[in-house]
Amino acid sequence: MTEQTARAKVDEAQTAARTLAMCSEDERNAGLRSIADALEERTDEILEANEKDVAAGEKLLEAGEYSQALVDRLKLSESKLEDIAEMVRSVAEQTDPLEKTLVSRRLDEDLELYKTAVPIGVVGTVFESRPDALVQIAALSLKSGNAVILKGGSEASHSNRVLYEIIQEATDEFPAGWAQLIEAREDVDALLEMDDAIDLLMPRGSSAFVEYIQDNTSIPVLGHTEGICHVYVDDDADLEMAADIAFDAKVQYPAVCNAVETLLVHESVADEFLPAIAERYEDAGVELRGSEAVREIIDAGPATEDDWASEYGDLVLSITLVDSLDGAIDHIAEYGSKHTESIVTEDDDRAVRFMRSLDSASVFHNASTRFSDGYRFGLGAEVGISTGKIHARGPVGLEGLTTYKYHLEGDGHIVATYAGEDAKPYLHEEFDGDWLDN
Repeated sequence: MTEQTARAKVDEAQTAARTLAMCSEDERNAGLRSIADALEERTDEILEANEKDVAAGEKLLEAGEYSQALVDRLKLSESKLEDIAEMVRSVAEQTDPLEKTLVSRRLDEDLELYKTAVPIGVVGTVFESRPDALVQIAALSLKSGNAVILKGGSEASHSNRVLYEIIQEATDEFPAGWAQLIEAREDVDALLEMDDAIDLLMPRGSSAFVEYIQDNTSIPVLGHTEGICHVYVDDDADLEMAADIAFDAKVQYPAVCNAVETLLVHESVADEFLPAIAERYEDAGVELRGSEAVREIIDAGPATEDDWASEYGDLVLSITLVDSLDGAIDHIAEYGSKHTESIVTEDDDRAVRFMRSLDSASVFHNASTRFSDGYRFGLGAEVGISTGKIHARGPVGLEGLTTYKYHLEGDGHIVATYAGEDAKPYLHEEFDGDWLDN
């Protein structure tokens, strides 16, 4: 696709966004349910396409060009497609992020200001490996009234094409172009220059990939560069609970950004805790890399300075000991990526201190880092996870895909009335009101 064609697709998305923003909640929900039904009806077709992507991925894995984690992210199954369809339905069941008034303020009699939620407009998304990401992003975009540009990784091209086709056909009553699929790398470079037409970029992928997007566009970017997540086992932890959490955070799905990469253990419980958890990790095929103090207790490879700042995305875990809560906080502050951290402790005061001291998007007490997810947070799904502080943080769901505008309802009011020596004062009174009911 040439840059001109990319521009044509984005222009069509802009036009569609204006119409889509006017669609009612019932219309958008009906479209989502239609997508979910179509995914279930065409399961065989999707799996057939996905098999081609997985087969190609396995060949590249054998050649040493792909990791096992990447191939695992590619795979779809009948049960996973059922989960994806259920995810789409759950998005439809979410509270409508649009058509609501956030603030109502009376400036004067018959002069009323309303702050209202509206779609962002055109959202560009660039994601790697996971074909289910295409469906998540499209579903959230439709529910929030945004047109979306979808760019998946070439490793999932067969799956992405079929899923996109299904979404298009299931939503043929919506404005043409509300969802667009692009495929070539040069198309991404073209998109990055369209700051006049694309309102937000949401990249999902490796840290190098997201950094490339951030460094090569003036379009606002919402995302995270790395998911270097930590679990800290405090000296007042329930060690059985800690083992379950630390195991789940690494092993349940190691290829995702909310999997733990570094385990911090208070030195006073290390002799009791580490041998048991190390055995569980070994049985699960986890490669352990430990500090010198850790290697005196369990069998592990040496951890280097680079390990503390590494997102493995695989069955690899670095472990170190700390002498205090402050030591754990300092380690995370130095090496973390502000994604997700968890403390395991029975001391509520320490938990509060840990959670308030760290500047990560998600901080947990006695829970696996794997809960850092839009679906698990009750957001229906997510377009990605943001570690920035502007607009949205953590799993970005429907509210992260909205902004707001101000509507002012007057009755011939002019500013001159409120200026000068005889200026009339403003009321500036908050009141319960809805702009649409005005």
